[in-house]
Amino acid sequence: MVKFMEKVLIVDDDEELCELVSEYLTVEGFQVDSVNDGTSGLAAALQERHDLVILDVMLPGLNGFDVLRELRKSSKIPVVMLTARGEDMERIVGLEIGADDYLPKPFNPRELVARLRAVLRRVENAREADATLPEKLTVGELEMSTAARSAKFAGKILTLTAVEYDLLAELLRNAGKVVKKEDLSRTVLERDLSPFDRSLDMHISNIRKKLSKHKSGKDRIKTIRSVGYIYTIDTD
Repeated sequence: MVKFMEKVLIVDDDEELCELVSEYLTVEGFQVDSVNDGTSGLAAALQERHDLVILDVMLPGLNGFDVLRELRKSSKIPVVMLTARGEDMERIVGLEIGADDYLPKPFNPRELVARLRAVLRRVENAREADATLPEKLTVGELEMSTAARSAKFAGKILTLTAVEYDLLAELLRNAGKVVKKEDLSRTVLERDLSPFDRSLDMHISNIRKKLSKHKSGKDRIKTIRSVGYIYTIDTD
């Protein structure tokens, strides 16, 4: 049986680093392409020929954040961002706008491989989990298809990032019940919740903007302070 080789796209203006990483990843069983500016990187990522993107923050033309924002408008491809060591804000912003993981420069190639495989494994596990769930989750005007990983609200397609989809699906499965922030962080973000981590709040805020309130005026997603969130049930 021929083993499936994951295809990785590197977007970094450091050509020497791209060459070294490409050689290492090839030995590890990946197929690798690389480009050296943000505009070309976005175009290549949107072709959907790769399984994962390694994206540097500092790029000529479009920077990494701009590339990720544009990419997330239409693509759910996993993205691992390369950030400057010690720049916590880069990490936070990257995760909030849709990065799946990050790695500070300079990095150990073995750690990069471990991160890539972990992200790809999470994506595959999410697909397998969706395959075991009911094909559709429906509460009022909101309908989610687990097979297609898509959602509709009042008959119109909702544009959701992968993280937003998983958060909303988890809340919908527990509609009418409080879901703790700690549980959402472990289940969806796959990390323990830290006291200063605002990523969940940001994602929930983005989801709320895409859903109108109930006719009664009640928010569809209610925050239970210091506890978590609840997808409320109401008569629409």
